[in-house]
Amino acid sequence: MLPAILCNVVLLSLISTSLFASVEISQHNENAHTTTQHGFALYGDLKYPNDFSHFDYVNPAAPKGGSLKLMGFGSYDSLNPYTLKGVSPFNTPGQFIFGFSELNETLLIGTGDYSPSGDEPQSAYGLLAESLTYPDNKKWVRFQIRPEAHFHDNHPVDANDVAFTYELLISKGHPRYKQTLLGVESVVAISPKTVHVEFKEANQAANILRIGEMPVLPEHYWRDKDFEKSTQIPPLLSGPYEISTYSIGHSISFKRKQNAWSNKVNGKTLNVYKGRYNFDEVTIDYYRDQTVAFEAFKAGEFDLFFDYAAKNWAMAYDFPALNDGKVLKEEIAHSIPSTTQAFYFNARKKLFKDRRVREALSLMFDYEWTNKALFNGAYQRNTSYFPNSDFSSSALPSASELSLLDPFKAVLPKALFTQAFSQSVTKGDGNIRPQIKKALALLKEAGWVLKGSVLTNKLSGTPFTFEILSRQAGIQRVLLPYIKNLEKIGIVAHARLVDTTQYKTRLDQFDFDMTTVSLGQGNAPSYEQRDYFHSTNSTVEGSQNYAGIESPVVDAMIEHVLEATSRHELIHAMTALDRVLLWQHYTIPNWHLDFHRLASWDKFSRPENPLPYKLGVENWWIKN
Repeated sequence: MLPAILCNVVLLSLISTSLFASVEISQHNENAHTTTQHGFALYGDLKYPNDFSHFDYVNPAAPKGGSLKLMGFGSYDSLNPYTLKGVSPFNTPGQFIFGFSELNETLLIGTGDYSPSGDEPQSAYGLLAESLTYPDNKKWVRFQIRPEAHFHDNHPVDANDVAFTYELLISKGHPRYKQTLLGVESVVAISPKTVHVEFKEANQAANILRIGEMPVLPEHYWRDKDFEKSTQIPPLLSGPYEISTYSIGHSISFKRKQNAWSNKVNGKTLNVYKGRYNFDEVTIDYYRDQTVAFEAFKAGEFDLFFDYAAKNWAMAYDFPALNDGKVLKEEIAHSIPSTTQAFYFNARKKLFKDRRVREALSLMFDYEWTNKALFNGAYQRNTSYFPNSDFSSSALPSASELSLLDPFKAVLPKALFTQAFSQSVTKGDGNIRPQIKKALALLKEAGWVLKGSVLTNKLSGTPFTFEILSRQAGIQRVLLPYIKNLEKIGIVAHARLVDTTQYKTRLDQFDFDMTTVSLGQGNAPSYEQRDYFHSTNSTVEGSQNYAGIESPVVDAMIEHVLEATSRHELIHAMTALDRVLLWQHYTIPNWHLDFHRLASWDKFSRPENPLPYKLGVENWWIKN
């Protein structure tokens, strides 16, 4: 293996010599009919015209100033969010919801992690790039980088930074970048401010958004550093905020960059930032326990509490500050696709390879009792991998879906083609005898029989026992009743609670039997579905194919998702994918809400227009 510095020298050499190839690409495409615009909509037209001054969901006159204090959950040990090693602030649970992070700016803004759109599902606008040009077949795209764009050390952002970042992320970054950018053939600088991206396939428009979402890292900062190593040194950024102070694992503060480049575009603030990022300082304090955090919130230690606990939300808000109107309690409706939240079987394990076994264990989770007894009836059961979205297969398969699924009829359950998937429903009184009967029948078919009170493999005589891994203490009260139900069919399960670092390491290495996970979903599904469900990622350390799915049918449905040329085609490919995943019982789907549960100290103002696709705290400001 080459030393890190030597690898970087080779990498830089490859980038510089690619300039001649880029000229050939440019000339080769000279005659193609092209479109040049200020943003890109995956399907349909952009909502905002070329000369728009600000997004509709902001107050362009919002005053700057003041501070915002937020709660972080868990801990962090690195300030590099782009590698497999370590946990950075952005990668702590739920941090993305607030809109402030250590992420670098991107070519486009509106899709991806950096700053999702508040009112468009599949559109992005120029951030570092002032425009993009592409041919009708979307086989390539060229980004023109804004002349004003600079990193915080006043070094210009240029095309070589983009090319360098691409090579760095796919070779040394977290495996998710290799998946996200899988459709990219090459990224080359053809001038200091123009970067040409060639794609492997034509007519896969989502590739333009995926490269537009890529963070752009400063080549001059990273070229002599070991990128794969977790770091506790603040990285060089380019956005509205820089890291000002931090205590690894405990807190981090972001200070608004007064002379940020985006404040000087044609003498004014860049349109995609206008009215946004108004606080002078944002501080995040980390808590390992939600109960402790809630007490700190009530004492005024931080400003917003995003409540994940239904029981707490229903019963714990009788305290002086709320009763006096100093704290607000709100349920804010949204149209954000919910995460794929579930208990994940690790199908790599021999114990869970049989679909009948997975279905049997799913039957033993009494959601109705759980929702009633533990959640005060607050949640909706997930009957889809993509709840609260257009991609849920809640009805019978359509003709368009069947055309995708019919080639695999011989290997799919017959019922998939004739009925909608449904979860087993109990009365919610703790009596699950029908489920027990069906579960034991399925287990018997799969070679498991009761010997006394112990479920035993008929051939090996091995008892059925496994571990459920989690990092949140609050989930234990859900797991323990489930474990009790499993005992009724002779299965011994143990709940194992570990810290965030150990949890991440074990998930990265697929070292678990069952675990609790939420996979982020959005309105523009694409290559992340490969990371979550594709066979090629079942053995890639650090991938998010936690269930260990290896299915040619799932792989084929994902390819249809990537090849969709219209919203209509995308929806049918996604619902077909959803249907296959559900019927294979790779997970025990959990629950979701279609509103935010938010408590806040009454010291903020916010825009009047609602945001269907995000919470949008970065658009708030301090009350006068």
